[in-house]
Amino acid sequence: MTGFTVEIDRNPWLAPDATRVDVLVTVTGPAGQPETVADVLQVVVVDCSGSMLGDKIERARAATTTALAALPDGTLFAVVAGTSQARPVYPAEGAARADGRTRAEAVAAVGALRAGGGTRLGAWLDAVRDVAEQHPGAVRHALLVTDGRNAESRSELHAAVQRCRGKFTCDCRGIGTDWEVAELRTIATALLGDVDIVADAADLPDDLARVFRAAVRRSVPGVVLRLWSPEQVVVRGVTQVAPEVRELTGSERATGPCGIDVPLGDWGAQTREYHLRIDVPPRPVGDRMLAVRVAAGPQDDPGAGHPVVVTRTDDPALLAVEPPRLEHYRGQVALAGAVRDGLSARHGGDDATATLLLGHARDLAERTGHHDTLSLLDDVLHGDAGPVEEMTLDARGRRSRSPDDD
Repeated sequence: MTGFTVEIDRNPWLAPDATRVDVLVTVTGPAGQPETVADVLQVVVVDCSGSMLGDKIERARAATTTALAALPDGTLFAVVAGTSQARPVYPAEGAARADGRTRAEAVAAVGALRAGGGTRLGAWLDAVRDVAEQHPGAVRHALLVTDGRNAESRSELHAAVQRCRGKFTCDCRGIGTDWEVAELRTIATALLGDVDIVADAADLPDDLARVFRAAVRRSVPGVVLRLWSPEQVVVRGVTQVAPEVRELTGSERATGPCGIDVPLGDWGAQTREYHLRIDVPPRPVGDRMLAVRVAAGPQDDPGAGHPVVVTRTDDPALLAVEPPRLEHYRGQVALAGAVRDGLSARHGGDDATATLLLGHARDLAERTGHHDTLSLLDDVLHGDAGPVEEMTLDARGRRSRSPDDD
């Protein structure tokens, strides 16, 4: 028993000439601790570049101290200082196991951090990878905190991110407004974490402690969505639609001639939802066929899988029905895309296109009851937004709203 549950939602009917099957998959992780509990590794990377001088480095030291205090005894942990290079702060190499002594030593080492130097995010990620690779069976999580722009080229950062795929998950936090959402999203998306803004450095301790508490509750490393489809059937795309919109197409690994695993990262007691797009061949009326078999859980045993079967019909009443939940998340994907494209146009100086797209996003947010995004869009569209509001919309604009929130 994996402890994971999988629910399938789709229209089981398909027209004879139709070649597309849309499936909503809801995956819920185990509510309790599994029989075998994996080690948990937490690495915090603190920006110590020159831009962190003054209040920011003081807040970062305080926040890291607060995060360390949230670590349960027995947790593996490490602190890394990031500048033009990455330097281990505590321990001197590898990771330590949290107890009263190691936490006190780490806090003392963090208290000595000083700001100065540049910012090379790829070097920071490589340092985390070096630690993570020493603990292959652990739930491995990093929290990267920065206030500035990367000095590396895009290709250098991309190469570092690719080296880290599958080694650990990474949440990113940007302090203030002098960093780039796109840079941190590149990291967080590939490494299955999230990105957010901490506009006021005074809020950093509470935010880091919350992220660490959530991470240590994850107990199952290396979860996958396992998909098996018969010949002539192709899994065309996989998109996470909740709790945020995230394109997973292209991250899959083949498990055989007809199977793929889509990495989902480390899990605890949580629920995520995915939209599968399946290409199937035309079939005559009355034909029943297996489109895909879906399983979720640890990579070594994700379970037997749930069959998704479709039946061909020419009855328009049956074909017209779309599951409400799937329809809702189509709207959330459209909203996230309109926010993304609208802000891209705005950053590129195309104000007319930006206004059109962000106005469309506002309509979608209002229609779907996404009040947080609606409020941010109103600020941007009415000219009341400064850098904080615009970056907040950029960072959080892909978060979706569940229909269960109604």
